[in-house]
Amino acid sequence: MDLPKQLIDSLANVKGFDKAAFEGVHTSGEQVTSIRLNPFKPSDVLNEYRSAQVPWCNDGFYLNARPSFTMDPLFHAGAYYVQEASSMFLQHAINELIPGPKKGLKVLDLCAAPGGKTTLLASIFTEGLVVSNDVIKSRAAILVENTTKWGLPNMVVTNNDPDHFKDFVGYFDVIVVDAPCSGSGLFRKDPQAIEEWSEQNVIHCSERQERILASIIPCLKQDGILLYSTCSYSEAEDESIADWIVDQMNMESCPIKTDPSWNIVTTQSPQKQAWGYRFYPYLVKGEGFYLAAFKQQQNQFGGRLKEVPLTKLTKTEIAALDPYIVNDLSAAYFKQNNAIRRVSAPFLSTIQELAGRLYIKKAGIEIGEFKGNALIPSHEWAVSVLPKNGFSFLPVSKEQALHFLKRGNFMPDNASIGWNWVQFEGVMLGLVKVLPNRINNYYPAEWRILKD
Repeated sequence: MDLPKQLIDSLANVKGFDKAAFEGVHTSGEQVTSIRLNPFKPSDVLNEYRSAQVPWCNDGFYLNARPSFTMDPLFHAGAYYVQEASSMFLQHAINELIPGPKKGLKVLDLCAAPGGKTTLLASIFTEGLVVSNDVIKSRAAILVENTTKWGLPNMVVTNNDPDHFKDFVGYFDVIVVDAPCSGSGLFRKDPQAIEEWSEQNVIHCSERQERILASIIPCLKQDGILLYSTCSYSEAEDESIADWIVDQMNMESCPIKTDPSWNIVTTQSPQKQAWGYRFYPYLVKGEGFYLAAFKQQQNQFGGRLKEVPLTKLTKTEIAALDPYIVNDLSAAYFKQNNAIRRVSAPFLSTIQELAGRLYIKKAGIEIGEFKGNALIPSHEWAVSVLPKNGFSFLPVSKEQALHFLKRGNFMPDNASIGWNWVQFEGVMLGLVKVLPNRINNYYPAEWRILKD
């Protein structure tokens, strides 16, 4: 593996950098695999592969080998997320900076695809709302898939440019910007990133990072927290951006306590002494990563945001839905293109405000739609953590689960006529409708397993 000489030279005086160790870890061929469990979908996920817990994340675990995730039904069910261990440091940072209850907070994950940090944020801010955004349409579609599989009802997925948030001044309590970067922190994991790296691209990325931050920092409430991160080693994208955030955006740098045994390198930016946290793969069991935290010092005042009216359910529909959503008192329901969506009642007005300015791809959980007096349940509801009422449960074997995930045909002996929740090892996979002579498979066609 030939590492760019320009990068090596530029890191010579960066705190924590060791040229020999850096080159050694990249030529060793060692790969680190880690997952983060979904605490709301408990199961014996990959027990035989787990080697140790990721020290800065409660639900993070290292694996001693890389299994075939594609052929694991629990992966498709959202029982865990395959996430790089260093990036899980976000959980520790948030718990240090926002200790105690986190009820009612509005969180924006601005550059969110494919969804690792969004699903982590949703698991932390269970009584808040996480707005997960990506500007690229295809990447936003991946966000919809991964947030749907994670199954929590406190997520909204949007597909917008950072500039589209300009009217949300002083709106969010927490903003996470995992910024597009030159990707040097992923060299060991993705050798192709080496071919794409250049000094010019580092400069281009740092300029883009400043533009993104300039657009979004005004959207942070006074005393709100900005978490900025990259998977780059370059100072131009890390400490220099931290200096710029403090100097140009008048933000206060926030230190984060870390355990010395974690071997995370604490840095301070050259001009403003802003705190930052570097992850080197020869010091930690993870890839290259940088994170810095800041507090909004200014009291930002935005104008009143227009709320887009949402289509309410009729009294007849509410009565017909009631047997399926028994005692769901914290929920609000609305219709979108005939589909019934469930969101947290305290955030209904927030979603109406978001809808007035942004392109929303998914809000909360789709329950299904009525055709006549019959409820046609949705896949989103099936794989969500919301209670399941009204239909039979269909436990399946691994072989049957894989048939289901390939949208193949199978006929379990224990299937009840009508709609069935398909369940593997206690975790929901989706829905089938059992007819006297066949089963209709309702797993989303675009998500099906193509591998034999």
